[in-house]
Amino acid sequence: MGLISRVFKALNPPTHAPQPGIKPIKFGILGAANIAPIALVSPSSNHLEVVVYAVAAREKKRAEEFAKKHGILKAYGGSSGYQELLSDPEVDAVYNPLPNGLHYEWTMKALAAGKHVLLEKPSSDTAEETRMMYDLAEAKGLVLLEAFHYRFHPAIQRTKAIIKSGELGSIKHISTTMTIPAGFVGHSDIRLNYELGGGGLMDMGCYALNCIRYLSSSNPVSVTSASHHLHVPPSASSSFTPNVDRGTTAELVLPNNATATLECDLGIPYKFGFIPSFPSITAKVECEGGLIEVYNFVLPTFYHSITIRKNGEKSRTEKVYTFEDGKMRGKGEDWWTTYRYQLEAFVDKLQGRTPDTWIEKEDSISNIEWIERIYEKSGLGSRPKSTYVP
Repeated sequence: MGLISRVFKALNPPTHAPQPGIKPIKFGILGAANIAPIALVSPSSNHLEVVVYAVAAREKKRAEEFAKKHGILKAYGGSSGYQELLSDPEVDAVYNPLPNGLHYEWTMKALAAGKHVLLEKPSSDTAEETRMMYDLAEAKGLVLLEAFHYRFHPAIQRTKAIIKSGELGSIKHISTTMTIPAGFVGHSDIRLNYELGGGGLMDMGCYALNCIRYLSSSNPVSVTSASHHLHVPPSASSSFTPNVDRGTTAELVLPNNATATLECDLGIPYKFGFIPSFPSITAKVECEGGLIEVYNFVLPTFYHSITIRKNGEKSRTEKVYTFEDGKMRGKGEDWWTTYRYQLEAFVDKLQGRTPDTWIEKEDSISNIEWIERIYEKSGLGSRPKSTYVP
């Protein structure tokens, strides 16, 4: 019953009416992306200090339909729609869920317009672009946050707290897996479009790498190996040159002689042509005195488990949906999604409060830097740098 209640509230969160005396932060959404409702619209419905005020799309009709469906006041569209939203003086902050290859251009334009930015991961196609975005945000006194939403949930923070406690000793190896069976991502999906910064490592792999870096509290030392499964559309001609990874596997060296392995795949082929594999979203940390494994670290609100196996002792399992459950102090309800926790932190930052969790500039820069290094090792190279010049 707890599972049913939690999931129901997560998908149908209670809403709050505007409160007298509270001036909400007005968000604008760049692009009527499928992720926007779960990432911002739904979480904002029960945050007293947030209103989704505007949306822009390449097609005005699509923007209007999105706005009507989600109760958004303003809709901008057409070739100038994004810029019109950025020029709206009522917009305080922008959510940018555009394709990876457009993150740099429209984040730079949003910052130039004086807007705070909640930016979908991965931050951009190159570490250089990410650094330039953060440099501009700092110069203008604006908040820029890369939306690795899972980092704000108490489940992953509890996992890291156990590791840092020393209960299991020092880290020896970390492995993360982010894989789904074929069929979830179509061949024409933007996540597989090279010009838009597509690739399995850019999409699911950025989580796998980020989790390794977060749980180890370090950056890799080197990439020892990297291999990939190329994405080749069924209709590809004989002259087609594949340059997008459907999936990537990499082995890394971490500080203190530890190692790590990441695996990501946007479409594992069916076994025998008809048996799909089960999605795998796991992180396992092997330590000198045992191991800890967290299942579904990306969307833990719906279900997750943290299993601790200490050498010579019986294993135990924890499920942490609020900070209180994890013996940690902070805000939240058990039905809060990772996106709701993330929004809380973003608003706290904008309001001058100290967030329970935050992702710093160098953290975001390092993540895309090591994605580039893995791509270099695999032979595919970085995704194309934006042609936009501020």
